[in-house]
Amino acid sequence: MKRRITDAEKHVLAETVREAYMEIFPTDTVEAKLDTLEPESYVAVTCSPAKGVEATLDMSERLAKRGFKIVPHIAARMVKDKTHLGEIMARLNDLPITSIFVPGGDAPKPAGDYSKALELLRDIADIEHRFTEIGIAGHPEGHPDVSNEDLIEEMLQKQQYSNYVVTQMCFDAKIIGNWVRAIRDYGITLPVWLGLPSVSNRASLMTTSLRIGVGNSLRYLKNNGRIAAKLLWSKTYRPDDLLIDLAQYLADPELNIQGHHIYCFNQVEEAEQWRREFLAELDPAIDEALVEHVNRRKEDEDYETTT
Repeated sequence: MKRRITDAEKHVLAETVREAYMEIFPTDTVEAKLDTLEPESYVAVTCSPAKGVEATLDMSERLAKRGFKIVPHIAARMVKDKTHLGEIMARLNDLPITSIFVPGGDAPKPAGDYSKALELLRDIADIEHRFTEIGIAGHPEGHPDVSNEDLIEEMLQKQQYSNYVVTQMCFDAKIIGNWVRAIRDYGITLPVWLGLPSVSNRASLMTTSLRIGVGNSLRYLKNNGRIAAKLLWSKTYRPDDLLIDLAQYLADPELNIQGHHIYCFNQVEEAEQWRREFLAELDPAIDEALVEHVNRRKEDEDYETTT
């Protein structure tokens, strides 16, 4: 039976979903889709090996001029050297952008001097800039190429150069909650934004998840029949159940979880429609609306698997 969430958990869940921001890939078609978002919404723009950092900067510039609050991703492996970094920073300094996100990046081979986010962060600290927020990546399920011990040690070092953590996408609330508690025990105090898989076409979710490096989470699905069945037999995945399970951690002030980073896979309209529907279900005047919503959806999904 699905656990009942408290009024306090329901309140913080509504607040964090309302304030969640979306991540998009720089493509020719995604910009028009952003019209569905509220004015001045936060939008993160990724940096991929296929398109390079210039595509990220170009789109960030256009979207910032439209009034969105843009968070460009500056992947370390896509930056050639400190001169190139200086050029990137100078270009962003001319835009109304105050937050950047610095991951290591997915490129199999570095474009130049930087192979890790920590190396880039150190050089960013030496360059004059106007950013008030700098984010780093967190990996609740670990990293295929880095040990958990090294991940924690690097995060401790990156903490002095950053202001927040965004987690990689994960489908299991317990894994996420335990990971946040663990990094707190190690002395990492940065606010955490949880990477949330958005409502998505099943096939797109699976293929994109593999491409962006969340194979660990998909391997988890193989060992969790209930959640895997939903993805395998339902045409659409929705994160409703995951959010309800996360509510207890969101409401724990010691964990300092600030909100959600939505991996929408450029399905912006669908993600925004889901957000509005989910928030409507969180109406505090309807005591059991959220649980009924999830149970009803589960019944529909169970029906789909038998027809």
